[in-house]
Amino acid sequence: MRRISPVLQQDGVDSDLISLIKTILAACREISFRVSQGELAGVLGSTLSENVQGETQKKLDVIANELLKEVILETGVVKAISSEEEDDIIAGNPRGRYLVTFDPLDGSSNTDINSLIGTIFSILPAPADKEADDASMFLQPGTAQVAAGYVLYGPSTMLALTTGKGTRMYTLDKTYGGFLLTEDKVTLPKYTSEFAINMSNQRFWQTPMQNYIQDLLLGKEGPRGKNYNMRWIAAMVGDVHRILCRGGIFAYPADNKDANKPYKLRLMYEANPMSLLIEQAGGLSITGTERILEIQPDDIHQRVAVILGSRHEVETCLGYHQKAALAQQ
Repeated sequence: MRRISPVLQQDGVDSDLISLIKTILAACREISFRVSQGELAGVLGSTLSENVQGETQKKLDVIANELLKEVILETGVVKAISSEEEDDIIAGNPRGRYLVTFDPLDGSSNTDINSLIGTIFSILPAPADKEADDASMFLQPGTAQVAAGYVLYGPSTMLALTTGKGTRMYTLDKTYGGFLLTEDKVTLPKYTSEFAINMSNQRFWQTPMQNYIQDLLLGKEGPRGKNYNMRWIAAMVGDVHRILCRGGIFAYPADNKDANKPYKLRLMYEANPMSLLIEQAGGLSITGTERILEIQPDDIHQRVAVILGSRHEVETCLGYHQKAALAQQ
């Protein structure tokens, strides 16, 4: 089994970028260890503070965020970082070549029940003509990403990574402390009979998503002509990992539960990196009306609707939205 550096060198990845990815993974190894210790290390439970998203922070949210901030800024190749847990960006080396965004602990509400959680990260090129404290640097579409990935903390600690040459899977070998290549070319099946969505929000969805899911639930007797299974982990990193392993469709669509927050997932910290991983594996990622990777961000904490996974199923879901849009014209 091969280590990360030779694989990335083979793809022609810049040495600074390889070093940055390895540094991020070093922090993730430490997070993996803290997660595995659980209550023994006193890291479970919540803090008394909220993050910029208005969510109560888990102790592991804070620990993971601090670990990633510290090691990334020490690399010298990063101009600035942006975290889901921080109000503003944090400046690094003014001459740094890269920007890093991350969700330090996706699904952190699962920590107290010992379920799947993970770290999601995205790397962008840093504009040379802007100051290190200029947040507008980060407002680049997902197509600009030079690398994206996540580390899943489960029965084994796994990495999904892309630098634009396909999506690969690595597994942490705790014997020597590094990630080893275990899947060289992740390929999503075009067709699927599995979906992941939070059904408790069904009554709040827009009509196209209501109709789409209803047809899936009708199974073999319905218009789709086959039975579907539903899976829901309540951590995007876990649901996307399952889809990369065996196909499926994941959706967190727009809803009207809170008029001020129609979307749940963050474009820069979750949607863009996951979309790149999915598309590099042959899948598709949309909001319901547009390709996520082509969205021009207007804020570092912008939220979007997300529908991603096996290409044929995502295209079918898109058809429901297009049909509804035509009916309104």
